[in-house]
Amino acid sequence: MANRLDSKVIVVTGGTMGMGRAFALRAAAEGAKVVVGARDKERGDVVVDEIRSVGGTAVFVPTDVTVEDQVAALVETAVTEFGRLDGAFNNAGGGNAMGRIREIDEEFWRLTIDRNLSSVFFSLKHEIPAIVASGGGAIVNNASTVGVVGDPNVAAYSAAKHGVIGLTRSAALDAAREGVRVNALVTGLVDTPLWREVSRDPAVEQYFLDLQPGGDIGKEEDVAAFTAFLLSDESRYITGAALAIDGGVTAK
Repeated sequence: MANRLDSKVIVVTGGTMGMGRAFALRAAAEGAKVVVGARDKERGDVVVDEIRSVGGTAVFVPTDVTVEDQVAALVETAVTEFGRLDGAFNNAGGGNAMGRIREIDEEFWRLTIDRNLSSVFFSLKHEIPAIVASGGGAIVNNASTVGVVGDPNVAAYSAAKHGVIGLTRSAALDAAREGVRVNALVTGLVDTPLWREVSRDPAVEQYFLDLQPGGDIGKEEDVAAFTAFLLSDESRYITGAALAIDGGVTAK
């Protein structure tokens, strides 16, 4: 299992913190060459240094995933640097401020859709041809539990994540005959820097913990391990799926 991703070239968007960083480290540990895309170069360099310090291979490409040309450049760097592209974890997203539909202004709506849905579209558009040219592979898109259920307080974010799941299914069918698998993660509450910021308020923390069937939350490493499986050949018969990693939240 340590070499499950051996020699695969994998792109990770939003790879400088949280679930993206955890997966970048996990993928490198399993033998992959990792191409990290994110906006913050300083953080990107830190992740690359972490990977290289333990003998892994990684490069960082400054990338705003809401800009198609920058996403195209990220994918092109992977192909130019390593000669191929075998997989991708489209993890970048965010901007899920609380508020009812009547309280969401146009600027916030467009920003949320761009960060969480358009970014995945741009990524798939450029990743799929590169993976096809390399002989096939897999892509994982990070959605959310609010991509399969509604929530009155995060309408824009929920709409975007529902879109990610629909886009995932369509992309999987588009590329199935070309050897590219595409799946989505329905991620629940995970102990990321964003969660740690939100949970500074004990009342807010307890509110969310009370919603968890097991009374606890996931770890970044849980998502990283599952994503590594989905990008490996062990999951060769899984495509077009929205797979829950949420501690049972969507089972209710």
